[in-house]
Amino acid sequence: MRRRRAPTLLAQVRQDGQQSLVLADEPTGNLDSARTDEILALLRQLNREHGQTFILVTHDAEVGETCDRVVRMRDGRVSGAAR
Repeated sequence: MRRRRAPTLLAQVRQDGQQSLVLADEPTGNLDSARTDEILALLRQLNREHGQTFILVTHDAEVGETCDRVVRMRDGRVSGAAR
């Protein structure tokens, strides 16, 4: 079930294009590195072309490195932020 969530969610976002804010909990969590790169490229494209904002929750530092802004949390509190 988890493997199909990210592509399904992104297909819905891409078709509609109306959501200005999309929340994604571990959108690449169960994907291999090639598919992860594809999903992150698609999110970036949607951000640039449609002005959509994506808030990604991830434990993967490499995914965080692709984002414009990173907010780190520890023990339920913001512990740092970077651009």
